[in-house]
Amino acid sequence: MLAHLYAILIVPFAENPFMRRALAGALALSVASPPLGILLTLRRMSLFGDALSHAVLPGVAVGFLLCGLSLPAMSIGGLVAGMLVVALAGWISRRTQLREDASLAATYLVALALGVMLISAQGTQVDLLHILFGNVLAVDQDGLLLIAGIATLILVLLATLYRGLLLETFDPLFLAACGGRGWLYQQAFLLMVVLNLVAAFQTLGTLMAVGLMMIPAVAARLWSERLGVQFMVGVALAVLASVAGLLLSYHFDLSSGPAIIVSAGAVYGASVLVAPGGWLRQLMQRPHLRG
Repeated sequence: MLAHLYAILIVPFAENPFMRRALAGALALSVASPPLGILLTLRRMSLFGDALSHAVLPGVAVGFLLCGLSLPAMSIGGLVAGMLVVALAGWISRRTQLREDASLAATYLVALALGVMLISAQGTQVDLLHILFGNVLAVDQDGLLLIAGIATLILVLLATLYRGLLLETFDPLFLAACGGRGWLYQQAFLLMVVLNLVAAFQTLGTLMAVGLMMIPAVAARLWSERLGVQFMVGVALAVLASVAGLLLSYHFDLSSGPAIIVSAGAVYGASVLVAPGGWLRQLMQRPHLRG
């Protein structure tokens, strides 16, 4: 029995360097992504990350057209495109009657279509699929260093700006009264979100880069109301989903990115059922609903 479990759980990582690199990259994302997702949900911006993950595509496409499948070029292009889309959506909302979510929805859809059009015009279908859905098993040493570097930067920024980010999230008026610059914290937070998406796109693709950010974060909120506990639970759930997804992709010859996100969905489904804030606990506390 133990030998069988060892062959299933350990051998894929022990015998394959590409699996070890994939695991290291996925774990780096799992540590940095859920705290950002939790802050997004607290700000009621859960769909904002999904919009931004699509918004980076034109920049990734331009980097691809200029330098091919060059990770630094596509990453820089994605970062610039993501920040431009955020700035454009904010500018439209300030100068028209549209709310920021509406202007962002229109802007990111145009950006997504433009990115797909650019890649389709100059690249192959394989290039398009690689950029849209990623391939964590193809992460090389340079890619791993980029992911780890961005994840470390995000954690350092979160630790440095933590108090200001919380005040800007829960009580922006108090922050302004204390002389704090709420817009500065907001822009720093959005920069961290875009950086995270840039790091995740090569492993999960631009369409699912937001998956490790939001799904464990939403699930973590079912386990505790304390923010610090939510951060730890979110990271733990993301790590579990990453390891499970990589093993599924290895043993069943599945696409690695979607396998990780489906595993995260399974973790979320289990949390909906058995977590303290989930369905079963709520059912037990409300006997009149059992029928």
